Parts: sequence; structure tokens; C-alpha cells
Amino acid sequence: MPRVKVSVIVPVYNTGKYVDECAPSLLEQSLPADEYEVIYVDDGSTDDTLSRLEKIAAGHPNVQVHTRPNSGWPGAPRNLGMGHARGEYIQFVDHDDKLGPEALERLYEHARRNDADVVLGKMSSTMVRPRRLFRHTVDACTIENDELMQSMSPHKMFRRAFVEEHGLRFPEGPWILEDLLFVSAAYLKAERISVLADYPCYYWMKRDDGGNNTQHRFNPRHGFWANTRTVVRQIKDGTRPSDDLDALQNRLLHRLYHVEVLSRAREPEILREDPAEQRPRFEAARELALTEFPAAVREGLPAVSRLRAELLERGDFDGAAALAGRVREVKARTEVGTPHWADGSLVADVTLSLLRGDGEPLVLVERDGKHWLDPELVAGVPGTDDGWEVRDPFRLAYAELVVKDRDREDWWYPEGDLTVELRPLGEGRSQLVATGRLRLDPERLAGGRPLERGVHDVWAFVQLLGVDRMVRVTGDGTPGTPAAGPALTGGRLALPYWTGSGQLALDIDQRQRKLAADTAPASAADTGRGEGAALPLPYIAATGGAAARVKVGVGTVTVRAELVPEAGMALLRLPARLQVPTGRHPVTLPKASAPIAYAVVRDGAVLRLEGPSYRPDPTRRFLDAASDALRRVRRAPR
Repeated sequence: MPRVKVSVIVPVYNTGKYVDECAPSLLEQSLPADEYEVIYVDDGSTDDTLSRLEKIAAGHPNVQVHTRPNSGWPGAPRNLGMGHARGEYIQFVDHDDKLGPEALERLYEHARRNDADVVLGKMSSTMVRPRRLFRHTVDACTIENDELMQSMSPHKMFRRAFVEEHGLRFPEGPWILEDLLFVSAAYLKAERISVLADYPCYYWMKRDDGGNNTQHRFNPRHGFWANTRTVVRQIKDGTRPSDDLDALQNRLLHRLYHVEVLSRAREPEILREDPAEQRPRFEAARELALTEFPAAVREGLPAVSRLRAELLERGDFDGAAALAGRVREVKARTEVGTPHWADGSLVADVTLSLLRGDGEPLVLVERDGKHWLDPELVAGVPGTDDGWEVRDPFRLAYAELVVKDRDREDWWYPEGDLTVELRPLGEGRSQLVATGRLRLDPERLAGGRPLERGVHDVWAFVQLLGVDRMVRVTGDGTPGTPAAGPALTGGRLALPYWTGSGQLALDIDQRQRKLAADTAPASAADTGRGEGAALPLPYIAATGGAAARVKVGVGTVTVRAELVPEAGMALLRLPARLQVPTGRHPVTLPKASAPIAYAVVRDGAVLRLEGPSYRPDPTRRFLDAASDALRRVRRAPR
């Protein structure tokens, strides 16, 4: 009997139909069914969830269903599932999420190959932005890689022996942040942690009923602040204190301070919530910041975040709200050079920057040999009458380009990096910008594999001075028009265009865009001759590889033609014979009236293809007539 490689543990409670939506992704894995098990633990559901689970288990020998009285939180069901697990590794999945079809197989192989205690699989989501942690696959690292703190959900693969050796368990009952406690403990104990970034393993799905949004987060019964304190102390107990801003403990605590504490003093929360509700949270966050977080954590923040922290720890709610109102108006701007194809990739220069609410650049002012935050941003904010010093303009500053598969919610990272630089604007003013080159290779972008058929939108994430924005990459092109000529890559057409909102996008294999007249600003003037004649189309870039099949109209009939890559461009090739009358027939693309070529046909045979701007000389007309006459003579009865 094959050993069980992976135990998938799924806590459920009043899940209803979402059980049936999640189940296929668990039961149709590429890993053989006898090499993994799915363990559902029902936490006292009061709807039809249990009957749905029992029906699934009845048809699948590798599915178990266990029940327990309601505990009110996922921790207890997960612990019970671990008690029944037989797998070498444990994978946690929430009842309304999904796994990629090859997730278990790929995660397990990555874990075994690297002897990993914990494996983080690439996450795709309809709810949150991508994390740069998943930009590259990592064979082995430790908690020293503080980017691990970007992923604190439990939806990972853990070696079961490692979990048991260290007694790792989730806190039980209504204990919010149970995932942070479990995962941070695992990170601190693990000797080898791996990251699998080249395949979407876990899909964190947004429910249409909002049921997987954390509700009543600050309900005292759930102990948010006490639990946060517990997680902070666990990290402090497992690391060495230091006044160095970049010491490991301070880097790890940065995530908790920024997300769980400082969020109470920043937009959108401080502006969105009723002040009567928000002020107690603000005070609780202040108390936690002052008692649990070393000063080096606050001092290590970039300028705007450090000012927020100063206002929070000073207890200045109104000042924090005033700053949040100003920062909320800050927008990110993208500048895109003319996109073009080069060596099989769509290439364009990109610059990212921040603008104030009035549309002017968010600047730094140089005074007394120091940099100061834009006076317009901090005007009226308490404690900034003399300005707010930017001690290190590049502190935690970065930017990156990402590409989203619109159909599948997958995020991919193109080649190349963006560089943050301080650009002089004159008169003692400067601006932080991120610059670099976008390079989209349709054949390698999806984790080294070709992009799937569909539309892929280009986005950017920028974090400058403590202000972070996710922004569409837009250019000066007219919305709805091509951004560059089409390309033939891997036997498929790649069509760059500006969406209706002006965002740069790439349509692979004509998912929405069609190869049409508006993709051909230059007409071919050459000709192709003979059977299987091929006409160069200089407006379609092409790399080596397979030909693409396309439908074209020849006169009044529709036929399947080929686009063949050759010498960096595509050649249009028609079938050798066509069921059309003798003559010169326009060749058109679907839904396009302007021809991309003309086919010269005699007795059903294609003599040659001509470009729309091709003008035959009199000699060519004479040779055509002579050839036609000779053919008729040869066929005449003797």
C-alpha cells in the first residue's frame, strides 16, 4: 500500500455550497489518490454541511470526515485533523478556497528535494495584492529571510514530524490571529523553509456572501490585542534584541507593528470608522506599541510611517487623522515609453512616482544638508511646524511590475527590476522615482512557462517614503487601441493593447482582441509565389516556434491559413488550393474590411500572394496572361 505523502486538513463550519465548490480542487489532484488524504473536520455545523461532507466521503476512499462540538474558530478543528493525519506532510486548506491541480504534487516534491520543514506555495487571490515573496522559487532559507512575514496564513505545507517534534498547535476557541501564532512559531523553529513560486498552488477565494471576511475583529471576546501581544512576545523570545534597525528581531516585528498596530492610525481605517469606535482601538494600539515594541522598530520605518507612529505613540488621534486625510489623496503615476517587441518580448521603459492630491509631485525639500518631507503633505499636522525630516529617503523603498492573468487571478513577475532613485527637480526639490524596463516574454512569464490563453493586465506596486500604492500601468495610448503590433510567439498571437481604462494589457491567443486591420499600420508590399505561397507581414513580430492557425476570408469563402515565424516576422501562408474562381481575391481577417493581402488564383491553384500596397508592373500582367493562356492550351482536348 503506498504511503500517504500529504494529509490535507480542512476545517469546516456551516460552509454549505462552498464545500462542493472547493472539493473538486482537492479530489482531482495530479498526485495519485492513494498517496494523499483529505481530512474534513466539521466544527459543529448547524446547516447541511455535514451531509454534504459525508456524501463526498462516500465516493472517495481517501476522504475522512470527523466532527466535534462547535469551538467558534478554526484552531480546534485543525488540531483534531492533525491528530488523524498519516501523511508525511500536512497541508492546511480553508473550506472555501481551492488548490491548483498540481499543487500537492509540486509542493511535496519541492519539500522532499530540499528536505524542508515548511513549504510556502504561491498564492493567488481575488482579495489581496501579490507578495514579492513569491517572485522567485527558493530552495532553502530560514527566518532570516524576513520576507516570509509577508505570508502568515496557515495555508502551507508542514512536515508532520517537525510539527510533532516542536508541539506546534493552534490555540483553540475564539482566538483571532491563531494563524500568526502557529506560523510564526513554525518559522522560528524551522531549519529549512522553501518557497515554490513558479506554480499557483493556493487560491484564496472571495465568497459572494462575504463569509470569509474576518468579522468582529476587535470583539473583546476574541482577544485581538492580547493575542497580538502573545505573538509579539513569541517572536521576541525566539530572537535576540538589538538597537540595530536591521536586526532580525526588529525586521520581524516590523510586520506586526505595521499591519496590526499602525493600521489603527492610518487610512483607510481611521477615516472610515466611527471615531467613537476608532478612538478606543487607537488607544489600545498605542498602549501595545509603547509596551511591547522596541524603539528601533519605529525608528526603522520610512518617513511617513515614522510620522504616523510618532502621532500614535504620542496619543494624537486628531493629528493621525489629519495626516491620514492628506496621505489618502496621494496617487501613483506611471509613465510608459512606446511598447515594442524585441527578442520575443514586449519591451517598454517605465517610471513610477507619487503625486499629491493636487496633482503635483510629492517632493522632498533639501534644507541644511537634510531632506524634509513635502511641506504640503504635512501642513497643519501637529509636530511638523519645522518640517518632518526624511532621514533616509530610500528606507524600505521599492517598486515592482506584476502581470495579472485576468481569468485565473494569477500574478506573475516579469524579468528585470525597478531601481529607486532621487531625481532633482530644481530649487532644492527632488522626487523619489522608480525606473526600469518592462520585459514581457509570453513564452516564459508564467513561472518559466507560456502564459495561458487570456488577457494579462500589467500592474505596478510602489512603496516610497512609507506610502504604498497598487496602480495600473497606463500610457499615452488611446484606450481600446493597440499598444504595439502583434507578435507570433509559440504558435499563438500576442496582441498588446490599451484597455478601456488605458491600462497596458496583453491578449494571448485572441481571447478578447482579434488580429484585425487596426493591428496593421503598415501594409505589406512584397509578394509570395508558388504552392503554399507565403507573404511576409512586417507588422507582426515573430519568434521561432510553431505556426499559428488563423481564419481568413479569401473572396467569399473562409479558409484556415497559417502564420509562420521566419526572420523575426510572420509569413501569411494560404492553402495551396482554394475553392474560389480564377482571379485576384482580397484576403481579410474576421471583422475587418481592409484586406491584409490579395491571393492570385488560377483554376483553384494559388499562384502568389500580394500585399495591399503591391503594384505589379506591366511585365507581371503580361506574364500572368501568358501563363493563363498556356495552361488553357495544355488542357485543351487533342
